[in-house]
Amino acid sequence: MGKAKTKQFAAMKRMISLKDNRIKEKDRAKAKQKKKRDPSALKEREVQKHPSCLFFQYNTQLGPPYHILVDTNFINFSIKAKLDIVQSMMDCLYAKCIPYITDCVMAEIEKLGMKYRVALRIAKDPRFERLPCTHKGTYADDCLVQRVTQHKCYILATVDRDLKRRVRKIPGVPIMYISNHRYNIERMPDDYGAPRL
Repeated sequence: MGKAKTKQFAAMKRMISLKDNRIKEKDRAKAKQKKKRDPSALKEREVQKHPSCLFFQYNTQLGPPYHILVDTNFINFSIKAKLDIVQSMMDCLYAKCIPYITDCVMAEIEKLGMKYRVALRIAKDPRFERLPCTHKGTYADDCLVQRVTQHKCYILATVDRDLKRRVRKIPGVPIMYISNHRYNIERMPDDYGAPRL
């Protein structure tokens, strides 16, 4: 009896490597030459620039009137909790507060449709300052994180867990959130940025 032929699965065609002698000289890949390092040369490395506004964990740019970047879900949760945004911010911080809305957040609220028309009306309030966005796309979380990283003068108002987690990694940026039908500021960790002894 003869042997049964079995099919070969995932069989690949063999390819000649570019260093093979059978390939013409001009088409052949050149061998990489290792550069000898000069031991007397200075070593270059990239060091992240530390913002000048921070004194350890203390952000010197934060002060009244407070500039507060507002996220989409913060407005929606404020409506659910029946809170006046500007008045509740002042009750939380005991100072004048200027809420800011970026173009991305505004576009996000407009995309939500008729169900969130109250949120859109609140966002178009003349007490809210508009910040124009120059980047591509309308993903609000990336926009807010980028703005907070560049300018440390903002407090970020959000209820989104993922956004909070991203912003906590940025030093000197406080987070405002809603709990028990009122606004609160997240406390900065005590040991953050303190010098190690």
